Amino acid sequence: MKSRGWLRFALAAGLLALTAIFLQARGRTEITPPRLPLSSFPAQLDQWDSTQVPLDPKTLEVLGKGDFIERIYRDPEAKLPYIDLFIAYFPSQRTNDTIHSPQHCLPGAGWNPDESVRVKLSLPGHKPFPANRYVISKAGQRLLVLYWFWAHDRGVASEYWNKFYLVKDAIRLNRSDGSLIRFVTPLLPGETPDAAEQRILHFINAIAPLIDRYIPR
Repeated sequence: MKSRGWLRFALAAGLLALTAIFLQARGRTEITPPRLPLSSFPAQLDQWDSTQVPLDPKTLEVLGKGDFIERIYRDPEAKLPYIDLFIAYFPSQRTNDTIHSPQHCLPGAGWNPDESVRVKLSLPGHKPFPANRYVISKAGQRLLVLYWFWAHDRGVASEYWNKFYLVKDAIRLNRSDGSLIRFVTPLLPGETPDAAEQRILHFINAIAPLIDRYIPR
């Protein structure tokens, strides 16, 4: 079992290294399609109102060169728990400014992973794709995290498949842009992860028609 783990680690590390070498070696000026800045993302969606979450300089330094937004949306009428939306978009990933997986960041912030599964999502106007669903906990609080990598009208859950497609699209499309879309909502006492996921999915359906404006196909 240990040898398999080391093999997976070696393959992943090799893929990341080859990705970095390949992208930096590309000489052509890559294509960067027009898009709206994330700062113009609607602050109100259906019945959901939002509050902007400012990203501190240290977080921005870790994220690198890109376009980012984090907002906390609430439904004042239904009195449901909030939904935290975070989107990171990188116009280019050729200079080591690549997407960081929340799977690595959350434990560093003190959150313990209690459950990790893959789910399949179907957004209106897009092909079905896999996403990551995590239940994390800290100091008696439990959160549901749902996220995926999104680029060129394609969603993937795996960080390593995302790197593979990054190289493939750089060759085929001369593009290295990509994004991470993440949702977080608290789990109420006694609430199941499936129930909390349905709350997020209802919100996702509201933003699905907007995705192409901010993250080009």
